[in-house]
Amino acid sequence: MLNLMMDAPKQGFLSNVSNADISKVRLSEAHDADLHASNLTNWQQEYDQTSRGSFYGRIVELPFDGLQVFCEHTSQALQQKCVVWPNSVWLGIPLADQEESRINGLTIHSNNIMCRPGDCNFQLSTPQDYDLYGLVVDRSKLIKMAAIHGVDLNWKELTECGRLGVPDKTLEEVRFVLARLLSLQNNTTPPRLQQDIVMMALLEVLKVETPQPAKTQSYYHRKKVVDCARQFLDYHLDEPVTVTQLCEITNVSRRTLQYSFESILGVSPIQYLRISRLNGVRRSLVQAKNGQAVSDIAAQWGFWHLSQFAKDYKQLFGETPSKTLTGLSG
Repeated sequence: MLNLMMDAPKQGFLSNVSNADISKVRLSEAHDADLHASNLTNWQQEYDQTSRGSFYGRIVELPFDGLQVFCEHTSQALQQKCVVWPNSVWLGIPLADQEESRINGLTIHSNNIMCRPGDCNFQLSTPQDYDLYGLVVDRSKLIKMAAIHGVDLNWKELTECGRLGVPDKTLEEVRFVLARLLSLQNNTTPPRLQQDIVMMALLEVLKVETPQPAKTQSYYHRKKVVDCARQFLDYHLDEPVTVTQLCEITNVSRRTLQYSFESILGVSPIQYLRISRLNGVRRSLVQAKNGQAVSDIAAQWGFWHLSQFAKDYKQLFGETPSKTLTGLSG
């Protein structure tokens, strides 16, 4: 069983292990969603905060050669754009008893995990107070380990579905293993054993996973509508885009546009546009050079009514735009 793998090694074995041989657990914290996104090693990410209030993010990470295991906590709801490093496979395992999240618009239920290949864009929609275990492994390393232990890998499932079903008991055991490994007090287990524990936990999941693809064709249509609208919005963030315009671009009715956004992203088209722009302003404020004014940056993102902009900004992020400008970029 997986939990037996975490039994402490005998003291005589550990007595020959020097501190230099121990892989150290790394802790990083941030009070801005996008800064938090950049704290995860070897990922390309952009986070947009969608719920109101100040943000807190924490990453506890244990890196190896060609293997990464981490636990991520985020206090606010987010829209995440993510890319893992090339020639790798990522598994995302939500902690138990949390609100549902989405990967590319597919709802992640209590017995689901997420899976995406490296160098492949994907989107996550996560709720407030969300915790997620992540495992990333080089494809060659996974193939070699699977061959040694006689595990057949279905690459079509691992690279195409995005959502996998895993028995509750296996998920419970894997979460237990990862929690022990990522404990900040875990400073005695040798790296080779740590790495083997992670790989064995990964193989246990892949032995029992079942694909959980979208069940209806309507999902693919809704996803296509949202992707088309988001692509247009990404190139016109400083323009006053209307719902009518998005309907024309996507060639659907207003009702279909609304339903597509709400089912795939959990927000309406107008909410998505406003939140994207506010998060864009925040990124620009964080990266601002000396002498740049809040009003100029807001105008670049299409906000002309500064009093309303300042009110909306404070409601979303829990602080004024000027506080962000002086507090995070200084």
